[in-house]
Amino acid sequence: MCEDHPQHGGMNRRGLFVTGAAATLTLGSVSFASGAERRAPARDRAPGAKETRTVRGTLPTGSPDYVYLPVEVPYGVSEFRVAYTYEKPTVPPGTQGNALDIGVFDERGTELGGKGFRGWSGGARTEFFIRADEATPGYLPGRVREGTWHIALGPYTVAPEGLPYEVTITLTYGAPGRTPKPVYPPERAKGRGRAWYRGDCHLHSVHSDGRRTLAEIAALARAAGLDFINSSEHNTHAAHAHWAEHAGGDLLIMLGEEVTTRNGHVVALGIDPGTFIDWRYRARDNRFGKYARKIRDAGGLVVPAHPHATCVGCNWKFGFGEADAIEAWNGAYTPDDEIALADWDSQLVASVRGGKPWIPAMGNSDAHRDPDRIGGPQTVVLADDLTREAIQDGIRRGHSYIAESKSVELTFSAAGGKGRHAGIGDRLDVDLDAPVTVRLDVRGAPGCTVRFVTDQGVLHTSAPLPASGTDAGTGTVEWRTTASYAAYVRAEVRHPATTPPLPGALTAFTNPVFLGRM
Repeated sequence: MCEDHPQHGGMNRRGLFVTGAAATLTLGSVSFASGAERRAPARDRAPGAKETRTVRGTLPTGSPDYVYLPVEVPYGVSEFRVAYTYEKPTVPPGTQGNALDIGVFDERGTELGGKGFRGWSGGARTEFFIRADEATPGYLPGRVREGTWHIALGPYTVAPEGLPYEVTITLTYGAPGRTPKPVYPPERAKGRGRAWYRGDCHLHSVHSDGRRTLAEIAALARAAGLDFINSSEHNTHAAHAHWAEHAGGDLLIMLGEEVTTRNGHVVALGIDPGTFIDWRYRARDNRFGKYARKIRDAGGLVVPAHPHATCVGCNWKFGFGEADAIEAWNGAYTPDDEIALADWDSQLVASVRGGKPWIPAMGNSDAHRDPDRIGGPQTVVLADDLTREAIQDGIRRGHSYIAESKSVELTFSAAGGKGRHAGIGDRLDVDLDAPVTVRLDVRGAPGCTVRFVTDQGVLHTSAPLPASGTDAGTGTVEWRTTASYAAYVRAEVRHPATTPPLPGALTAFTNPVFLGRM
């Protein structure tokens, strides 16, 4: 059972209770003043005066996903500051240790999707502050208003002996100060008209659990040959108002969030500035559809991230009925990416056989810190211009391919019938028995092999591309088929296999070209 042990006076020892379907727990409240004393004494305090309360307790195994610690904030507070620690005992191999996340909601409450959210740092920080003029990265600046605030504790994993914690709240009194008006990056950059644009839509900075500043990310994105990126901090939109100075004619910066639930993560790609998407639900709560709609209502795309990742809570459990695209390649290519690619391909098969809409794939780096490589991989999108709307439209339509770096260039198409042609993500409208020629032109993939994959599986594998010389990594591969034999064709470019018969790691892959009439 949870216990509160105040180091200082003012702890309200009211009982604990469970709230809602999403497994939450609310502790007894922390009070700094009460009753008629809440206003007048606060005015009389000297500017800069501080008050501190400390709360200790232990969370047992099987704790709710979120534990709320109410804090009664009096009038006249200029800064709200929280520091916390918890014990991390050694546990046997295969046993989860302690990990405790933290965030905060203001006097407007903790209602799901409500207006009370003021920040989240997960397990990346041991303290944070909020003032009108400034806040810790991951948190939203603004006045510290009188009322009941809630510190949100998230016991991510709990060791068998429990999770002892200590939370220290410090209030500073004084004039509130002014909150700067947020400035957001433009939704248009200087594009090249209809062209292929390279981007990385899953990145982390110091505003969540990354180690890079926004300036460092922007510089690395430019060095990686990217035309666009998407801000995607875990469970916070606090970075949105800090990106404008890093955008430019050569780099479109879209705004988003990595909605990090206990049943998987989803990238909200290109949402309206300042939009908060809640994450406090599991698949069993049947709430994801509501928040997927909120992403779309805010102009964004719903992109389940690393759906087969093995970290706790990372594996995608919500199904793909709400997805606009699937992140089938996340960071350095690993076995879980191979599984994600195969799973996505199975969904393509189901879509063509059931006559249902298909879901495009994309790839992102999920870069957090060195040596994570921004733009590795990157999604290369055919778009009418370098704007938020045009890039999103290209991703949604599957007019894209995924490459490990800016060095890799693909041109993929199918031709047949009476001079008809179709590119990536499109359909070649031909009779079932009409001859079709599929062609892939490759640059920047020395020693790699091309594979053509259909609804039947891999039906053509090329010889390795030249590994050296003036034409290293360059080649053209063609294959002839019919729509009756292949409902779609997609291309893969792979490195040499290291453990045959397993295929080598991906260098690049395309979304499919569909064959035949609708």
